[in-house]
Amino acid sequence: MSANTYLSDRERRLLAGTRVGIAGAGGLGSNVAAHLVRAGVEKLAIADFDVVSESNLNRQFFFRDQIGRRKVEALAENLRRIDPSIDLRLLDEKLDETNMPAFFADCGIVVEAFDRADAKAALLRSIRDRPVVAASGIAGWGRSGEMALRRIGRSLYLVGDGASDIRDGLAPQSARVGIAAAVEANTVLALLLGMEP
Repeated sequence: MSANTYLSDRERRLLAGTRVGIAGAGGLGSNVAAHLVRAGVEKLAIADFDVVSESNLNRQFFFRDQIGRRKVEALAENLRRIDPSIDLRLLDEKLDETNMPAFFADCGIVVEAFDRADAKAALLRSIRDRPVVAASGIAGWGRSGEMALRRIGRSLYLVGDGASDIRDGLAPQSARVGIAAAVEANTVLALLLGMEP
């Protein structure tokens, strides 16, 4: 049963009926997952190979007592605190083009939440037959007005300013990462509900 009591029966069925894939459980992925569960999405497939570190706490949906734990396990615990009945499929493994297609095979939409450009590209090569919601350019402070959603082709939705990068000395910060995660989640919800994001 959805944690969101503001949904109509039709909205509840639409959100509960599709599994959403999330590639990465860091700043974007962990926060997208929390937004989706709070909104009424009941089935998620989440993959990440990393552990929670202290440096993650400035922007990721983890807590100090989870430092050192596997991200997918800690995130599952946090999401079940929102809705204990959610259906989670977890992969504690690095995603690449050999395992992405099978892991996300039953997902109607996939969220790209990787840090690295090569991983983003691999996901886009692997998932071509359904919507992918991705992000690019979310590092640093301010510039909220530059954060945009663009549709590219038939099924790629890209969130971000398309320019800011941690390689330019801009650290990832909670506010901008949070904005991007919320826009990614909102895009997924719109697609599930049959609306144009």
